[in-house]
Amino acid sequence: MTGPADESSGQQQQQLHVAIFPWLAFGHLLPCLELAERLASRGQRVSFVSTPSILARLRPVAPAASSLLDFVALPFPRVDGLPEGVEATSDVPAGMAELHREALDRLAPAFSAFLDAADASGNKVDWVLLDSFHASIADVAHEHKVPCILNMPYSAASSIDYGVPDPKDLDNPLTPAVIRRFVQTFEKCKLIAYRSSFEVEPESMPLLAKIFGKPVIPVGVLPPPAAADAAHDGDASLSWLDEQPSKSVVFVGFGSEYPMTLRQLHEIAAGLELAGTRFLWALKRPGGVAPEEDLLPPGFEERTRGRGSVVTGWVPQTSILGHAAVGAFMMHSGWGSTIEGLQYGQPMVMMPVLGDHLSTSRVMHERKIGVRVHKEKGDEVFLGDNIERAIRAVMVDEESKGIYAANAKKMQEIVEDEKCHHRYIDDFIQCLRAHKN
Repeated sequence: MTGPADESSGQQQQQLHVAIFPWLAFGHLLPCLELAERLASRGQRVSFVSTPSILARLRPVAPAASSLLDFVALPFPRVDGLPEGVEATSDVPAGMAELHREALDRLAPAFSAFLDAADASGNKVDWVLLDSFHASIADVAHEHKVPCILNMPYSAASSIDYGVPDPKDLDNPLTPAVIRRFVQTFEKCKLIAYRSSFEVEPESMPLLAKIFGKPVIPVGVLPPPAAADAAHDGDASLSWLDEQPSKSVVFVGFGSEYPMTLRQLHEIAAGLELAGTRFLWALKRPGGVAPEEDLLPPGFEERTRGRGSVVTGWVPQTSILGHAAVGAFMMHSGWGSTIEGLQYGQPMVMMPVLGDHLSTSRVMHERKIGVRVHKEKGDEVFLGDNIERAIRAVMVDEESKGIYAANAKKMQEIVEDEKCHHRYIDDFIQCLRAHKN
């Protein structure tokens, strides 16, 4: 990581100790790791709290941050009915999310012991940054008189659309139990840290403080390091891209937790086939689909051979998005994936299904950074012909693709502005100092 070793005011100011305890989903863990590194590189002590197997799956820490960034492994509790070894949300079997959240609640005693040990060693924790499902962890921090920061790794637009969840809202797609967790956590948090910036979301960011009724501090969009998966340069997908013309390939990737179905996979395949463009598809087997079932329509790979590549398992997404052959990103509009797409100036073909995805894709569509695939009323999936039209608008039609490419390039310049990122982190540190007491 590049940047100063501490804020411009130097080392004279008091060092803070911030404990960061993200939700056990990689869409939350990875930006929190980036935030932890940026804080540590500015001379702040950071304890990054999670579970053993999750910590083992994180990327290496930047050398500039390593001396002040500690990893705290809390043993993951056993819960009857939850398979052993399931710690990250991406590994949780269907129907077991509440059991997983119950296991998180049982981490409270271990987190309390961590705070006690920090006190005893003279490294008292000044702030705990946690996610909106961490009600039990917020309770522990409150008991130890340590103030909390609510981590919001979503687009500001999603909060504008949905506001603070109300447990009495019967139309809310979240379950009452999840809403209760959010409200209980929110009530114990003094500040709100938002993974966004006024430059990226100029319409939404200024409205957040009024919506939440608490100070909202942007920490910047926290793009992953450019070399986040440089160790995988020999990956087969990158080798295939090396053989393709510039800006000719649609990269298709829906993250690890998109609620995909077999029917939707077939519609995506139909859309890619109809569009006629080159594509690289990072395909994951949906939950509930039997191992013996074919994921793709009969003959699809033969009919698209030469212009398409389907890769199962993990792929180096940031390296792919930065590859010269990639000209668009087909995705679900999760905020993390959206930021990665913007980081590399990729126009987007968006298929959102969850609340915050809908908000993010709406804004990207309105700003002509990408195209949101039309979804027929009453249908559970995005249909192939609508997917085709969106791909062609971004990749084929000369007039429209030029508009999307130019707007995506403007956003890339904003997301790549390291001076802006440094300023947000410095302001965040100053805010923590100002609100500490």
